[in-house]
Amino acid sequence: MDCLFCKIIQGEIPCYKVYEDKNVLAFLDINPSSKGHTLVIPKVHIKSFLDLPDSQVADIFLAVKKIAENIKSKLNADGLNVGLNVNKAGGQVVDHLHIHIIPRWKNDGGRDVQSIIKNPPKEELEKVLNEIKM
Repeated sequence: MDCLFCKIIQGEIPCYKVYEDKNVLAFLDINPSSKGHTLVIPKVHIKSFLDLPDSQVADIFLAVKKIAENIKSKLNADGLNVGLNVNKAGGQVVDHLHIHIIPRWKNDGGRDVQSIIKNPPKEELEKVLNEIKM
């Protein structure tokens, strides 16, 4: 397999390991958006968030929470952005599920998650609701 993150899991490519358990690996992003920017990945190859089996959701997101709490505390961050990109159109660069934990500080020049895209719907909200309601 030619997956960058699988090679990191196998030890073929070094990383700055922040956390590891039997299901999850977390390491510093090599192109960080801020000090402590960390990626959390499952140890099995899963292409994207939508491919994550329900049975593994708790494992990965409990690890994300634990790692985020630790980073915020240890770096004395004022806040965090936690997010993931799904598929190329959503900004996913590596086809292996990864969750970003990005520490934030007051007046750091960063923006919120709603600033990623500004393409509001032209349709009425009720029409959109009828299209996506479960």
